[in-house]
Amino acid sequence: MKRMSMIFKSKANKALDRMEDPRETLDYSYQRQLEMLQKVRRGVADVATSRKRLELQINQLEGQQNKLTDQGKKALQVGREDLAREALTRRSALDSQLNDLRAQYQQLQGEEEKLTLASQRLQTKVDSFRTRKETIKATYTAAEAQTKINEAFSGISEEMGDVGLAIQRAEEKTETMKARAGAIDELLASGALEDFSGPKDDIQAELDRMGSGPGVDLELERLKAELGQGPAPKELNQGTSSPQAQQQPHDTPQQAPWPQKPGGAQ
Repeated sequence: MKRMSMIFKSKANKALDRMEDPRETLDYSYQRQLEMLQKVRRGVADVATSRKRLELQINQLEGQQNKLTDQGKKALQVGREDLAREALTRRSALDSQLNDLRAQYQQLQGEEEKLTLASQRLQTKVDSFRTRKETIKATYTAAEAQTKINEAFSGISEEMGDVGLAIQRAEEKTETMKARAGAIDELLASGALEDFSGPKDDIQAELDRMGSGPGVDLELERLKAELGQGPAPKELNQGTSSPQAQQQPHDTPQQAPWPQKPGGAQ
């Protein structure tokens, strides 16, 4: 189970590493820091609000305290010592409240100063991180572009590999079509295939086949004579001579033979 867990974690880590973009990670970290800075600023604002509320309460109690002091003086002036005593008693209760409020005010003021200093430090850190982030992103983008250009030049990139395979397939198909076209031309020329694009003349085709026979025989006789396997071939005459014409060569002049062209045509 431990081994399976390690394998799964390593596979997941490798997949996440391929999916991770450092630029997006840096932007996300910068966004989190901005959110943290915003929370600190809200904390400073809340502490300052509480401090201001305590300050207002202290001012209000001090005003009441001064008022009770004046009332006690006036009561003594008119001979009302009991009223003066009551005023001083109330003033004493206000003194206790004022001491507590002043202690809280001092505490909030100290917290406000700490949060303000922390906010300033965090702001400096965020600004520094933003500058470094942009520098790293620019460097990474330039390195990525340079890598893609080098891969394209060397032909090892996936896109250029697909282009190379497409060119190779196109060249192979072109050679195949050229070979097929040449083969069809040869078959048409030899008569193995019929050309349906031209007029069909069965009589002319038959005459061509008949005329090609004597030409082949004559060429065969010539080759045999050259190799010493038979007599020299005789020229074919246009018509067949009669026995009388062969017995009287001097009486009737023999018609000169017509030279034949290759293929049997006269």
